[in-house]
Amino acid sequence: MTESQIPEITEEYFFNVFNRLPVVLERAEGTRVWDENGKEYIDFLAGIAVTSLGHNHPSVVHAIKEQSEKIMHASNLFYYKPQAELIKKMSEVFGMDKIFLCNSGAEAVEGSVKLARRYAAKNGKDGPIITMENGFHGRTIATISMGMKKYQEGFDPMLAGFREIPLNDITALEEAFD
Repeated sequence: MTESQIPEITEEYFFNVFNRLPVVLERAEGTRVWDENGKEYIDFLAGIAVTSLGHNHPSVVHAIKEQSEKIMHASNLFYYKPQAELIKKMSEVFGMDKIFLCNSGAEAVEGSVKLARRYAAKNGKDGPIITMENGFHGRTIATISMGMKKYQEGFDPMLAGFREIPLNDITALEEAFD
């Protein structure tokens, strides 16, 4: 496959839900990525927050390689040392009693919604979950229900229980709690 065929093949076979930039990435290191012509870019997206530690850091590559030779992935149904070490360290660093690890941003956001609703139910609270106008929370039914009207078309009914307010509008935020 030639570099020039990559966009064509991708457009033919990928179920597209967003517009792509006209760049074919070839490699990455740290905060930089390079296209097929060697043009360098700063990766401000970090793989949409997946590679926020940067690309190809030798310590991260070594840790991934070493762990992949033992266990690539284990479900939360089992105990295993790397998870125990990670959640203990995170608990200490962030001062949290409990840590929940999940597989995706979608699971994390949906988990947050569930936690907020569970907390409200247990504490006799009532009211919507407040979201910010034009905030992108994901592509699941729950997350598109939080706002971004352009993603909602054709997916009704939306999940109830969210209230969108303008970003940085303290009055609107105060009114949301009245």
